[in-house]
Amino acid sequence: MARIIAVANQKGGVGKTTTAVNLAAALAAAKRKVLLVDLDPQGNATMASGISKRDHRPNGCDVLLEEATVAEAIVTTEAHYDLLPGNGDLTAAELKLMDALAREHRLKEQLAKVTGDYDTILIDCPPSLNLLTLNALTAADGVLIPVQCEYFALEGLSSLLETIKAVRQRLNPTLEVEGLLRTMYDVRNNLGNEVSAQLTQHFGDKVLRSIIPRNVRLAEAPSHGQPIHLYDRSSRGAIAYVGLAGEMIRRERNQATASATADAASHDHEHPATHDAVAGIHQE
Repeated sequence: MARIIAVANQKGGVGKTTTAVNLAAALAAAKRKVLLVDLDPQGNATMASGISKRDHRPNGCDVLLEEATVAEAIVTTEAHYDLLPGNGDLTAAELKLMDALAREHRLKEQLAKVTGDYDTILIDCPPSLNLLTLNALTAADGVLIPVQCEYFALEGLSSLLETIKAVRQRLNPTLEVEGLLRTMYDVRNNLGNEVSAQLTQHFGDKVLRSIIPRNVRLAEAPSHGQPIHLYDRSSRGAIAYVGLAGEMIRRERNQATASATADAASHDHEHPATHDAVAGIHQE
């Protein structure tokens, strides 16, 4: 079953779409089966993946309105990850869903049909806390939060964390913060260093070790319809996203190991008589 990760931050310009696209490409390069869902009406993740947001139908709008299945809308990209394209039609889908029953669960219901086909599903959310974002948070297991190391980014972060808390209470009890990713980082910037230190102080191991630097090649890649992995794999930006993919995979494995250990401990606790009997047999 795929782990579903929403890449979200209601503040624009923090590297959210850049992260969604390039993390998808880096995970695919690591032989993971990846689906990227473009849930942003701007369709930037679709264009950055080399797919026309205007011409491709069916798309995410059709899936949300149940006019097409996820399998029918998915396309495979040059970087070997699958994409559920998005464009301005998603705004119309959001309006049409306003009066629908269980409207926040529509994306979750659709993705459930393909979770067995992937290792990871990434959702690129809009830069706002609207119904589309709520659909993403309801469907997700975790939220990856790109954070630019500046004062106003911290202010926006508190609003997003409150939203995640509310979604956990009302719609998705298992939702957790996957991690905070420092983006567009410049080591020469004193404010950036201060904000980075504050993030680590307040959020501890939720702050990912990987840091995405400011990088011209990263900024250029979307205009060529390519992830940085294809555009310039030797650039600092490409190397950073390879590192992020590795860190995400390691975290996932550690979580699985911890969960298995906890389950085993719980099982042992529930059946002490069985272990007493086994111990008795060995003593005999």
